[in-house]
Amino acid sequence: MPSKGENMSTDTERPAQRGVFRRFESKFPRGLVIRLVAYLFVGHLFAFFVYLLFVLGGQNQ
Repeated sequence: MPSKGENMSTDTERPAQRGVFRRFESKFPRGLVIRLVAYLFVGHLFAFFVYLLFVLGGQNQ
């Protein structure tokens, strides 16, 4: 039986896996990760659009 100071976990996940998720969440909050992925996706989409404009503009000359 655990004493008062020990933490009783009812999670079914493995402790090592839970530790990785906690460490990742402590370094990068979920909102930051979602924003980062969204900005990267939109930034690459914009860069592709600008590249496409230059390619199509170069063909007209």
